Amino acid sequence: MPTPLHVTQHPHRALLHNEIHARPPESMTAPLAIAHIVMLADAAGREASRAHVAALLRDHHLAPPGEHTTHLRIDLGAYRLRWEMHTEFVSWTFTVPTAIDAFGEREPASAADAVPQDWLAALPGQCLCSLNLWVLPTHAFGSGSLVKHVLHEDTLVASTVADGHGEVYTDFAIHADGFSRMVLLAGGMTPRRLGRLVQRLLEIETYRMAALLGLPAAREAANVLAFAESELAELANAIRTANRDAEPVLLDRLTRLAGQVESQYAATHSRFSASSAYFELLDRRIQDIAESRLAGMQTIREFMDRRLTPARSTCEWAARRQDALSQRVSRMSNLLRTRVEIEQQQSSQALLTTMNHRQDLQLKMQSTVEG
Repeated sequence: MPTPLHVTQHPHRALLHNEIHARPPESMTAPLAIAHIVMLADAAGREASRAHVAALLRDHHLAPPGEHTTHLRIDLGAYRLRWEMHTEFVSWTFTVPTAIDAFGEREPASAADAVPQDWLAALPGQCLCSLNLWVLPTHAFGSGSLVKHVLHEDTLVASTVADGHGEVYTDFAIHADGFSRMVLLAGGMTPRRLGRLVQRLLEIETYRMAALLGLPAAREAANVLAFAESELAELANAIRTANRDAEPVLLDRLTRLAGQVESQYAATHSRFSASSAYFELLDRRIQDIAESRLAGMQTIREFMDRRLTPARSTCEWAARRQDALSQRVSRMSNLLRTRVEIEQQQSSQALLTTMNHRQDLQLKMQSTVEG
């Protein structure tokens, strides 16, 4: 038996070591119906989600999650639950076996139907995305039957994935039940590989929506930045021709403008940074599914490049524009402040010179009087 290592351990060693094993994909076998729901939640909302999952487990006579638990996978009989707590959101994934008879010929059943509806409706937070994913065997299905009752043909996106071992179909539309939809035809994959592919597909939808959270902030910031840039240009012209008496007023205006710009920066910088990170994760997940073209169909990568690039560029441009404006305001404030300080020093020096001259005159007059 090897001799144990008796050295002082770093307090976070086990936590850091186990990070690479966090949130592992599940082994899966088709056919399956999966309902994936992502709820935006602040710190209080995330803790409320822990209490919400604890209530569900108590109803099944199971132990609640620990105080520091951030994810769990559990079989509740009628369905499997995967619960994950992230920095900005909580994801809930429900999985059930599904029948493939007549699939595509009528409205398919959702895994969410197996979940207690009152409990499901009370999920803490705000729904960012909800996706129904059906994982089916490859045989006996064609895109025509899938489109008829499951997906919208006019926005259909499809590709082969997992190096040709599967096909994925989606329309990136929110259907009448409030869910978007995706169908994965999986053939010849091991359960673990299928589980990894399913996880990547769910993450593509999650990160796509999370990345777009920066778009409303970018549009709102554009209006504020346009006003601030106009104000800065006006101040720059005024400073160039200003006399000494007007400079303190201009410095006050510039200081207030700097406060507005920094306030806007503080309100949106973290959002833009998060969106940038989510866009990068989205790129990686699309690469991970190893897709290739189905004849006559647009791939997920092509769809994302075409539809998301403008939104991504808007967020990136807003962040760069904000940084540039902040630097320009700071630079102009420093220049004007320096100019005012120099003029104040010159005024002080002139005053001292005048006072010294007067003192010399007084001394001369005193000497003359005293004779």
